[in-house]
Amino acid sequence: MDHILDAIARMTHSERIEDKTALGQISAEEDPFRVLIATILSARTKDETTLAASDRLFSRYPDAKSLAVARVAEIRKLIRPVGFYKTKAPRIREVAKILVTGYRGRVPESMIELLELPGVGRKTANCVLVYGFRKPAIPVDTHVHRISNRLGLVSTKNPEETEIQLMRKVDASLWLGINELFVRFGQEVCRPLGPKCNECLLNKICKYARGRIS
Repeated sequence: MDHILDAIARMTHSERIEDKTALGQISAEEDPFRVLIATILSARTKDETTLAASDRLFSRYPDAKSLAVARVAEIRKLIRPVGFYKTKAPRIREVAKILVTGYRGRVPESMIELLELPGVGRKTANCVLVYGFRKPAIPVDTHVHRISNRLGLVSTKNPEETEIQLMRKVDASLWLGINELFVRFGQEVCRPLGPKCNECLLNKICKYARGRIS
């Protein structure tokens, strides 16, 4: 696994913060609350749209306490045009209210408590653990699921199965970097459509590039 991550790192290498994923950039602020809300906003939304909406939202409501009392109509206006913004606006306000009343405005650090928050599934919870708290976890989104199967690291039908298999096969010391690397790799090289297989350093071991899976 180490050589695969090294190859992906070489193909997506950049020292600039603006070249990181949306969550990679937001995590630089070391604020689990912003990571949580941005991850909820990011569903079905491109990184640049997530970043712009997050910037607008946090400039007006920088913490759970202020977001908890915000008007839903104002939140909708600030986060538009993220995907399903009309649904996400009341959801993130509800999350903020729960954080204020149940956790003194702080984001819980356990998977069990995170999954109890509205709109938070395993991917979102794992993103908060990794990007918000720097705790080892493997957030599996469409990029991680697709790439893991293309490379033959797993053979799974859904992200939850992929997470379980990766956790079994990958040493925990490597978990923190997997999502960031795989998402950037999926955006730049191993794209859903038109992947750059000819340019990929892993094409000799990749099942997809060798025509073994579709």
